[in-house]
Parts: sequence; structure tokens; C-alpha cells
Amino acid sequence: MPNPFILANWKMCKTPSETEALLSEILPALGNGSGVDVVVAPPFTNLTVAARLLAGSGVSLAGQDCHWEEEGPYTGQVSARMLVESGCRYVLLGHSELRQFAGDTDQRVNLKARMALFWDLVPIVCVGEQRDERASGHAEMVVEAQLNRCLDSLSVARPRGLMVAYEPVWAIGTGHLPTPSEVSSVHHIIRSTLLQAFGVKLGSTIPILYGGSVTTESVGPMLALDVVDGVLVGGASLRAESFLPLVAEVKACGPQEA
Repeated sequence: MPNPFILANWKMCKTPSETEALLSEILPALGNGSGVDVVVAPPFTNLTVAARLLAGSGVSLAGQDCHWEEEGPYTGQVSARMLVESGCRYVLLGHSELRQFAGDTDQRVNLKARMALFWDLVPIVCVGEQRDERASGHAEMVVEAQLNRCLDSLSVARPRGLMVAYEPVWAIGTGHLPTPSEVSSVHHIIRSTLLQAFGVKLGSTIPILYGGSVTTESVGPMLALDVVDGVLVGGASLRAESFLPLVAEVKACGPQEA
């Protein structure tokens, strides 16, 4: 049984010096990360600092986004190739905040994922419904359609070469969560979509994460679901005193040593 994932999305928080301070605090406590796969996604300006500190730690690095072109006249943007050279193994794509504030669409996410895969980055594709879509009973339909557009014509060459994060938009940063049964229903739809897109051999290996107001209290019931392979964490990942207990909870939900 693979280790569960915990992906820490720092969003637009932490300077390079603050990144060094936080990682210097949490890395000794994490040890070698045995039992849980930890991935950190700091702001672009902090990637070089983070890569230096994470070297040999067992903790991986992710970018928070990438452009769909390799290079060019795209002021303020970051390419997949830049992320790779900065030490990233993963890239977060289609986060609801980029959809809301930067105009990301499923079609853009698809193009970004293609470029990420070309550079051997693991895309973490985010999908999720708005509150009114949940209230109207259309959450599963919305997520399935989103994911199909994001995955259109993608070619994944290796197991676990892609990840999907389900983040109900109305739950992010609000403290309100879907019930375990609601999460299970959406994750089953996601898995079915992945199997249809990539076949059983690859589709069954793609991890599906849950993201949205994840805390030490909520993570256990989520990971108890056999369709949840890890969590995407925002605010709780910004302080050692909240992140380390969360990692411990995730580890406790993973495969246990004999």
C-alpha cells in the first residue's frame, strides 16, 4: 500500500528567509518522512532556498503553477523547465484561486499539464465545485466534466505520473467541509474518469487528494475513506505547530510497519 500524500501549498506566504526558518524547524521533526510522502509548494521566489534545504530530506518540492509555453514573452510567468531546474518534482495546476483571480480554465490547465509532463514534472490537477453547484446536486457532474477537459489527450507514461486534487471551492479556507460520504462520491467519480482516460494499469495508480479546510480533526475521517490517497493543505501548513501534528495524523492513517 503506497504512503499517503500531504501537499503543503503556501500560496502567497513566506519570504525566502521565512521559508528557511520554517523548513529548518519542521525538517528535523519530520525525520526521513517514512510513512508519508510530504511535498512543499512555496512561492516561486523561494524555490531555490527550499530546494537547498530539502536536499536529501525525503521531502519533495512543487511549483504552484506553470505556463503552457516553454518560454517567450509572458511577463511574470514561470515555465515548467524553470521549475525543474529549481528542483521541483511536482507542479500544482488549476487551483481554484488561479481559476478565480488569474483566469485559468480547464483548457489552460490541460495545456499546462501537457508541458509539465513533457518536462517530467508530476502535474497535480485541481478540480472542484462551487457552493451553488453542490447545493443543486450537480457536484459530481461538474467535477467529472472539469476533469475530462483537463485530461483531454494527456499522455501519462508512468504510474503515479499524475495526481488529482478534489477541492470543493466553498470549503477552502472557510472551515466548512463536505461530509465523508460527499467526498467519497466525488472521488469515486474521479477514479472512474481516470480509469476511462488511462486504463486500469495507469488509472488505478493516480493518487486522488482532498483539499479544503484540512485540519488535524478533519484529516482522519477523510483518509479513512479508501478513495482518498492524501490531502492538499493550505493555511495549516504555514506554521510548524499546526503542520507537524497534521503530518503525524496523516502518517497514522497510512500503512503501518509490521
